Amino acid sequence: QVQLVESGGGLVQSGGSLRLSCAASGRTFSTYVMGWYRQAPGKERDFVAGISRRGGTTYYADSVKGRFTISRDNAKNTVYLQMNSLKPEDTAVYSCAATVNLAGIPTLKSEYGYWGQGTQVTVSS
Repeated sequence: QVQLVESGGGLVQSGGSLRLSCAASGRTFSTYVMGWYRQAPGKERDFVAGISRRGGTTYYADSVKGRFTISRDNAKNTVYLQMNSLKPEDTAVYSCAATVNLAGIPTLKSEYGYWGQGTQVTVSS
């Protein structure tokens, strides 16, 4: 079992940057595929990015490709989401998630068994 705690959210102007962090408990962090999701008011929770166990493979939603970068530091039990060139439509609650799925990087939220509480990102125009 793993517990996840996000941090780094806040208010930023359009075009700005933020880096989100997700700290995981336990000593088996490297066995989990990690993902970031976001949920805007009145909308579904959507996949943003995912990263393999050792960090060698990443996958992004088309809406963030080229602007966001997911990374992980297994020694620190932490996964990051660097967000650049932020737009007002990026405003949402961002949550990290973990899965022991063995078949690549899932995008369906039902594939992830562990979730953090989320951190708010607000991008002003």
